[in-house]
Amino acid sequence: MTEIASPAMEAPTRRNHALNMHVATPLKWLRAGVSDTFRYPPSSLTYGLAVAALSAIIIGGLFKIGAYYIIFPALAGFMVMGPAIAVGLYEKSRLLERGERPSLTTMMFVKAKSPGQILFVGVILMLVLVLWLRAAFLLYALFFGMVPFAGFDQIVGTILTTPLGWGLLGVGTAVGGLFAAFAFAISAFSIPMLMNERIDAFTAMGSSMAFSWNNKGVAIVWGLIVVLLFALSLATALIGLIVIFPILGHGTWHAYQTISKGERLFDLEEASG
Repeated sequence: MTEIASPAMEAPTRRNHALNMHVATPLKWLRAGVSDTFRYPPSSLTYGLAVAALSAIIIGGLFKIGAYYIIFPALAGFMVMGPAIAVGLYEKSRLLERGERPSLTTMMFVKAKSPGQILFVGVILMLVLVLWLRAAFLLYALFFGMVPFAGFDQIVGTILTTPLGWGLLGVGTAVGGLFAAFAFAISAFSIPMLMNERIDAFTAMGSSMAFSWNNKGVAIVWGLIVVLLFALSLATALIGLIVIFPILGHGTWHAYQTISKGERLFDLEEASG
């Protein structure tokens, strides 16, 4: 019998995930984020105000229903969802690079290359957040037992002044850090990538994780900048978030652009070689 030839499987393209970036590169992203925020600032600051207001509403709702045990993990979980919430800011930076004038309307109705895949990544980040909240509840039960959660004032004092509280704070920070690191690795570059390229969510998340792993110094510095600025937002009762969130969102777009340009340069070098 004559065999029917099947099409040859295409070999996977080799990607250069290690770009040998200087550890100070995230400071350039931060400066670019500041620059984009204050070019046509009403759009970015209104976006930041909306995010800050939504955050305040959620926290106020948790206080109202007495879900004090979720407040701290929910605040930490904000960083998990941050990259997905900043899509409109990525769009503004993309338009600025094209020489176009952005508006709040264009930022709210983003024309992404892979919109369904962005939604998929958002769902995954939401699941990570839910798992973190559940883990936080289990950690509280592990340290304090299955007893009613004390009031907010009491629990803050307990955590800061008792050995059990210190243990919960240490373990909770470590576990929360793992959740945040995973969420950062899969989303830091994937969502801007999906906005700008027609690819699937798993490829984008895998590339984001590979870039983070192979450029650990740069990823850690950028992550620390995000954590420190978010802590500053909390210290100002979320008022600082109005400015800080746009800066970080625009900076994330420039982080993706740096990686994208570095990869294209590598591809050209490979082709010429």
